[in-house]
Amino acid sequence: MVYLPIVNAAEVVIIGGGLAGLTAALDLATRGKEVLVIEKNRYPHHKVCGEYVSNEVRPYLYSLGLDVGELAPVEIEQLQLGTFSGKMAKVKLPLGGFGISRYALDNHLYELAKRKGVVFHFDTVLDIIFEGNTFVLKLSSKTITASVVIGAFGKRSNLDKRLNRPFIERKSAWLAVKCHYADYDHPDNIVSLQTFPGGYGGLSKTEAGNINFCYLAQYDRFKKTGNHTRFREQVLSKNKILDHFLENATPVFKKPISIGQVSFDKKKAVENHVLMCGDTAGLIHPLCGNGMAMAIHGGKMAAEGVNRFLENTNYTRIAMERDYEKLWNMAFRKRLWMGRALQNLMLNTNWFDLVLSALASSRVVLTGVISSTHGKPILN
Repeated sequence: MVYLPIVNAAEVVIIGGGLAGLTAALDLATRGKEVLVIEKNRYPHHKVCGEYVSNEVRPYLYSLGLDVGELAPVEIEQLQLGTFSGKMAKVKLPLGGFGISRYALDNHLYELAKRKGVVFHFDTVLDIIFEGNTFVLKLSSKTITASVVIGAFGKRSNLDKRLNRPFIERKSAWLAVKCHYADYDHPDNIVSLQTFPGGYGGLSKTEAGNINFCYLAQYDRFKKTGNHTRFREQVLSKNKILDHFLENATPVFKKPISIGQVSFDKKKAVENHVLMCGDTAGLIHPLCGNGMAMAIHGGKMAAEGVNRFLENTNYTRIAMERDYEKLWNMAFRKRLWMGRALQNLMLNTNWFDLVLSALASSRVVLTGVISSTHGKPILN
């Protein structure tokens, strides 16, 4: 393979500027490290995401210089669970959380990272080679070398193929869709999860006052309807709350944004000496915890491991990778297991609705599930 001439060398390169990548960059820059983030898309931009964040990450974000309150997020205190068979329950979230768009949050983290000295390069990484204890990254416009690489390039990427990650070869049954809406009276303090045949969607307000509706659906069922409009009419309308919402709310986007082949298969936290974090390390089913907090927490763990490696000559790369993978599994393995179990359950719509109906009928059980899938406050 022919590489372009090396025109850049960096101490730490982070591939992907989502929540995990931006968090790791901010953390390392705060510790005085030289950080280069390679991101495909310029900020600000929307991403398919539930846009609810547990307060477990709030103290840690504050330690990085982000006072969440400055972004005027919507404070969320309760979870409402509804099934398309009509069962409904409302419970208090143990820690609470906040609603904020990725458009606003990612951009704010980006601006903060730049002020702290993080360098951003907007380009696509085509390949990663590790040789002689150094990484060589081939981009579309240049070649970069790095001492350490953190992978935070999202749910699916061509890099997964280059790294021969097994999950990328398997087709996934899931499609995720998101759109913002206005002109609808949704309570500020509630995140609502509503099921429909073969999937479910979340409703919650963002800092702009719009309502984010993000849903996960079985792709085959969606494909049979042909498009978003017919899927809404034939499937989403089975849930009365979603039907009323979609009939009366006004879309803010020209059309919904979506991502296909959403995989919940197992992934490794370290691949070819690259520390993976966020969705790149493992995508958690949204009903089993909140992926935004998990991405932020993963970025923190990666940054701490990299910092120790760079600061301590006796701390080997192998030790860093081993410790990171151990910590990552301790923090997230159970949540991911629950996500995969729920995925299997969702493939059988009747059983899925039956189980969720049982949860909706018991606040005690539902509160226990929420507590087991959310973490404790993450401190610096």
